[in-house]
Amino acid sequence: MRYAVIELGVGVVLACEAFKISRCMYYYQPKLVDDTVIIDELSALAEKHPKYGFRKLFMRLRNQGFSWNHKRVYRIYCGLKLNLRRKGKKRLPNRHPEPLAVPSSANDSWSMDFMSDSLYSGRRFRTFNIIDDFNRESLAIEIDSSLPTTRVIRVLERIAAYRGYPRQIRQDNGPEFIAHTLELWAKEHGVKLEFIKPGTPTQNAYIERFNRTYRNEVLDCYLFNSLSEVREITDDWMIDYNYERPHESLNDLPPKIYEQQLT
Repeated sequence: MRYAVIELGVGVVLACEAFKISRCMYYYQPKLVDDTVIIDELSALAEKHPKYGFRKLFMRLRNQGFSWNHKRVYRIYCGLKLNLRRKGKKRLPNRHPEPLAVPSSANDSWSMDFMSDSLYSGRRFRTFNIIDDFNRESLAIEIDSSLPTTRVIRVLERIAAYRGYPRQIRQDNGPEFIAHTLELWAKEHGVKLEFIKPGTPTQNAYIERFNRTYRNEVLDCYLFNSLSEVREITDDWMIDYNYERPHESLNDLPPKIYEQQLT
């Protein structure tokens, strides 16, 4: 177009008609030579507000007095790959738990873990299991379709109300256990949270062994119709487990009888 006007001397009107473009487009001069300013401003905002999407970033630019066209800003937004946000991976601190050993007294160390199963209807449910590592006593098995951190703390408080707080609790790195709420609760009551290394369930062998027993003798033996039925059967089994069922590692004594003999 410019070659035809400048080099060949063709008139602007005739050249625009020949190339099928408007004279406004021919005379248009971009306000910015490049996109450097937009890139700098958009990158700074995206870094400061990583959770913002394009609309919020664009409106903040407008509120700051920039009048760039939204299509131009969006082109740069996509070019910077800001539309492909990467979900950050939560990094766990290094886990160096104490070696697994038999505690010398009750409430010296507890272990806790989650299990899952389903009703006859297919509805999934979870169990939250807690034992005392000293005599492998089953302290609680909480059962529900959802067991968030607040529910975990409620169960721990219920146990502590009649037997006191433990010195430490051993658990894996599940989301309910690494929550900040549980960390605050532990600090408030002087409880050490002993996390095992990820992918090493053998470091929490006491609760893993208990989980297998509970699954073999309860979860795999019944077709449950409701959560209340699971709770009722589990409560009866816990009484039998703590007072009647012999435990090989406890000289073939039930957990409560073993504790009574030692004390």
